[in-house]
Amino acid sequence: MQKKAGRAASSHLSRLKPVEIDPLAEYGLPSKGEKRLLSLKTQENYYSKIAEKYLAFCTNAGDRDGLQRQFALLTLSDPNGLPSPPPDAKAADLSQILSALRKLREGIVASKRRDDFAAQVYLFAIRLGILSHSPETYHPSLLYLLRVIHPARNLTSVELQEVAGYIVLDAACRRGNLAEAYALRNKYRLHDVKVDGVLRALAQDNWVLWRKMKRSIDGHRSRLMEFAEPQLKAHILKAFARSYLSVSLQFLETQALASWSELTGQYGVGWELSDGRVVIRKIHGRA
Repeated sequence: MQKKAGRAASSHLSRLKPVEIDPLAEYGLPSKGEKRLLSLKTQENYYSKIAEKYLAFCTNAGDRDGLQRQFALLTLSDPNGLPSPPPDAKAADLSQILSALRKLREGIVASKRRDDFAAQVYLFAIRLGILSHSPETYHPSLLYLLRVIHPARNLTSVELQEVAGYIVLDAACRRGNLAEAYALRNKYRLHDVKVDGVLRALAQDNWVLWRKMKRSIDGHRSRLMEFAEPQLKAHILKAFARSYLSVSLQFLETQALASWSELTGQYGVGWELSDGRVVIRKIHGRA
């Protein structure tokens, strides 16, 4: 009887499917004791898995608009800088990719690797971190690439101009430090008329120039510009308040690049909406 029971249990176990382990979750953080990612060959294999996961993510997102929506869904709230899993499955994949890139970057730092592969990984982390609005990913990557990898393995002039543009825009748009942005621009000898236009727009609170630059600039730098957009929109709304008694809703939304619900909710606009017109100020007659 016991033999039959044993055979039945064995047969049941043999029918169980093996647990599938995501290849990106196979390794832990080197800073927490993971040693396998210090191997150069393991780093390269792991990066291939990350690239495969990212290509699958892009394919599943569909067209360019779908991909941008997935980047917009990603939020970061983990105190350790790891992306918190969003409710959307596709965005959760992106969160997992960013976490895997952090593990790989830690392995590269711990192994003191500063070759072409290290530069490639850091460039990928920077670009993806910017698109994902993840300063915890792209900012330390920018600093390490420029301060450690670049002196040991010179970036190409195109790569250097690219990452210099990113660090300048990050200083100006996300951290709101124009003085530092201009200092970094001079340090890395950045010659980019579009980045110069963004800095000028911020210095002058010039919403018209800002919109012009944003339309002409590439997706990565445009994402960095988004950090400063609330500040400039608040400025243009103050200009509306000083200049107009009323405007059409369509005109206001077009000029502010925001819907009425965004203006009232995010920016706290207390104006009145009536029959498609926004009443900004009322003229009260004398008693």
